[in-house]
Amino acid sequence: MADPIVVGVTPAPASHRAVEWAAKRAAAHRLPLKLIEVVGGAIGAVGEDTVVDHAVAEARERVEAEASGLPRLGLKVLMRVDRGNPVAVLTDASAHATLLVIGSDYDGPGGRRARGAHGLRIAAGAHCPVVVVPDVDVSDRSGVVVGVDGSPVSEKAVAFAAAEADRLGEPLIAVSVWTPLEAPRNMGVYPVEYLDNMEKLTEEAQALALAGLRGQYPDLEIVRKVQRGYPSQVINDLAGSARLAVVGSHGRGALARFLLGSISHEVLARLATVTAVVR
Repeated sequence: MADPIVVGVTPAPASHRAVEWAAKRAAAHRLPLKLIEVVGGAIGAVGEDTVVDHAVAEARERVEAEASGLPRLGLKVLMRVDRGNPVAVLTDASAHATLLVIGSDYDGPGGRRARGAHGLRIAAGAHCPVVVVPDVDVSDRSGVVVGVDGSPVSEKAVAFAAAEADRLGEPLIAVSVWTPLEAPRNMGVYPVEYLDNMEKLTEEAQALALAGLRGQYPDLEIVRKVQRGYPSQVINDLAGSARLAVVGSHGRGALARFLLGSISHEVLARLATVTAVVR
């Protein structure tokens, strides 16, 4: 059996959106869907077992309700409720998953909801691509935004984004951002030829990164954007009107297991739309 799409279920409103998003993708790719809720926070206090048992029973009811509420899409739905650390359980589950999907209720620095650390740690530690779904309706948005920098991990992000854009019938918005070195104080302004060359090199690198897509997806509309600025800011500005954003994140070393690259971390820190982190 093919590895499933795994969804982390929680009581938060965004969790339901995450389940819906994952179910549609699982149906489109004919993959199983696995719903996992983790009851965490136990510390071994006296009388805690009764509280945990009630929490597990409630979690099981919630997972079963999510499964029963899914549209009849021919999906094979698996369910699991665990006790433990949500980050550890979902990270371990991602080792046997095609994709891991989690929700996020975070609504910005000035919003009503505070950010928990779990989402960022799961996205950083997962063994497969992770999609983070905000509590935002993106049905009236258009386009799949992907950050392109010519690196091997960027190639994987482009491949993921192009496949999704083609499946959804959406334009692929390829974004490459160039950032000049900080000018020394005694320079005053940047030489024009330096700025022109930075832009030209970025355009060439992007063209090379996208070169094979026309043959693979002949009907895919590709919108190329090359801008000066800071990558996460530019990507999130464009993602604000997109159905999906895709960014790459570099490998998982022993020390870096729970650390994302700075760009992917900053994109998730604003979470302007449904966002995939590909490694």
